[in-house]
Amino acid sequence: MALVTLGSPDQLTGGYEYHRRMAELAPHLGAQVTFISLPQRPFPLPMLASRSIVRPLESIRPHALVIDSIAAAYVPAARVSVPLIGSLHQPPGGVGSNRLRHSIQMRMDLAAYRACRRLIVASQSLADLLRSYGLGEQLIHVVPPGKDVATPTGDQPRDLRHGRRIAVLCVANWLPHKGITELLEALALLPDETATLHLAGDTTRDKQYAHRVRQMLHRPDLGHRVVVHGPIDPGAVASLYRDADVFVLVSRQEAYGTVYGEAMHFGLPVVGWRSGNLPNLASESEGIMVETGSIDGLARAIRLLADHPEFRRHLSEGSRRRSADRPTWRESAERFFRVIGEAMGSRAHATPDAHELPQHSL
Repeated sequence: MALVTLGSPDQLTGGYEYHRRMAELAPHLGAQVTFISLPQRPFPLPMLASRSIVRPLESIRPHALVIDSIAAAYVPAARVSVPLIGSLHQPPGGVGSNRLRHSIQMRMDLAAYRACRRLIVASQSLADLLRSYGLGEQLIHVVPPGKDVATPTGDQPRDLRHGRRIAVLCVANWLPHKGITELLEALALLPDETATLHLAGDTTRDKQYAHRVRQMLHRPDLGHRVVVHGPIDPGAVASLYRDADVFVLVSRQEAYGTVYGEAMHFGLPVVGWRSGNLPNLASESEGIMVETGSIDGLARAIRLLADHPEFRRHLSEGSRRRSADRPTWRESAERFFRVIGEAMGSRAHATPDAHELPQHSL
């Protein structure tokens, strides 16, 4: 099969990791995935290169074409003769865009999804959202990311606390909706001895936002208790999971939240806003969910975990138990390719006509 994405598939995000994992496991499951990458340009410029999809299809001759949700708006579905399958890791309209772009892209995304035989979605919350837009129940299949990460680099755990009570880890690219600045504001409210914060992720994705983060890190009351790791390989990220005490990500919009699942696999209590998919991944037995936007509440949650090690261990045990029931990447890949195989044998599009869709999706 061919998989259409935007830019290099080697980028460090949950969605790109999902498709890399599927491609790596494909040969073990009787499949082959070839990436077709559209140029990563500002919206809607990738549309100018959308016709370039057709030419590679003629040489690859795939049995199916999988559309990454980040590229769905740019795929000329009418010109594709093989079965279309959507692989969704963000809501229609994308994440973090302005209102006009979101409205335009949402219509384009939904048009592409209505042409698909199956929609493989990363979470139940995303599946529920698609149903609210009128996409049929039989069209949507939830295939979550795997819980397992790479083997940690180095055999011996490191002291990430740096003399403080706990080491807090956040794995996220520096983008506005990831909440890095809010996390730093909460850390600044805490006594110096409370926590050392470790930030892992790409620091160059949004230059303006990165400038804001770095300005905060230059503050004398804050920067000395933050370690910026930047974009690091999976083994190094796994080492941070292993050696940290708490995982915090205050993202406002996560279709799944792969890093929450990875952190729980390592037995970390998780802290985040009560929004997105986090309420489906964790409860009060595995972490603390803070009312969205409450910096004071976030600071209190971190201090609670720092001041009460027994409570922290209780949540850690809960995270490991909850993670035990989640699929590995191999199990997710088996379901992923099974859904695609079923789609290749079916020509029924379980999609309502446009006039049947709810008004807010038009």
